[in-house]
Amino acid sequence: MQVLNNHAFRYLMILSQALATDSLQGMTSTPNALLTVSHPAQKPRDLSKIRLARVFPRKTRATPIDEFTFVGHPDLTHFTLGIEEVHVDCTFTADKPKAEELAEWWSKVAPTSVGGVAYGDEGRGYFTPGLYVKPGYTFTSRGCPRRCWFCSVWKRRPVPTPILPFEAGWDVLDDNLLACPEWHVRLVFAMLARQNRQVQLTGGLEAFALQDYQVGLLADLKPRPNCFFAYDPGDPFETLKSAADRMIAAGFTACSHRLRCYVLIGYPKDTFSNAEKRLRDMVAIGFTPHAMLWQPETPSAEKYRPSPEWRKFQRTWARPAITHAKVRA
Repeated sequence: MQVLNNHAFRYLMILSQALATDSLQGMTSTPNALLTVSHPAQKPRDLSKIRLARVFPRKTRATPIDEFTFVGHPDLTHFTLGIEEVHVDCTFTADKPKAEELAEWWSKVAPTSVGGVAYGDEGRGYFTPGLYVKPGYTFTSRGCPRRCWFCSVWKRRPVPTPILPFEAGWDVLDDNLLACPEWHVRLVFAMLARQNRQVQLTGGLEAFALQDYQVGLLADLKPRPNCFFAYDPGDPFETLKSAADRMIAAGFTACSHRLRCYVLIGYPKDTFSNAEKRLRDMVAIGFTPHAMLWQPETPSAEKYRPSPEWRKFQRTWARPAITHAKVRA
């Protein structure tokens, strides 16, 4: 373990204060409940002093909404805004060609760089609310221990690592929050309980990692949160059913659509019939499924890119109202 830096020390102080309250009562002591710092945190430049434009290849629900956030190419008006620097931020690997094209165009407006999660840029242990995602969204940790063939997160960071300290928010985007040490998970839920609004965990919850104390933390949030689990290739159906059963036993209901489940479809050798069965299986155990279309991340995988028919199929399983109408039909 590396020597703790100032930020890790601050986090230990937060932890010690929490231990003096009831927020961590009942926490068991396990070898995993250790503070791990995978690299020395590097404080980012103070970007608040400059007119920084953030440019995105596509607009999502998480895209910032301030006056210096743009989607797509620049136009003549952007030359009149006094922009001093441009960051093209790319989240999805499939958007990298477009992001690099946008960087070339925006370089005519101001000095431009391109980066983001798709390029392995995680902020070096920091997260600035509102800069690259909308206020309210937050990361409290990075990394995932599962070596899924379709995901590159574990290649960048194979151990879930808390961000020290994390920022408050009501939509958690962590790679695998439930795989983090228990003390960190409890601190995150203590923060979420203070938000006094609907909480979402859109980063995803791993059914395999779900422990009973975590079920209790989720059920204790008021109002009940939107929980996004994941049913990925290779996951045993029984693991998802166990998670659904425990969540429903804790007070969640299928009809509330609070129990969501990402279901990966369209990957090599997948079929429409198999994909639909997985989606319907999730409905049967109480989840509202959300189809996620697999995308190749390397040139050698391009030959497996899903056909347009897969995109059409995915849209019919991406909205709760359409999904449940389809199931009832």
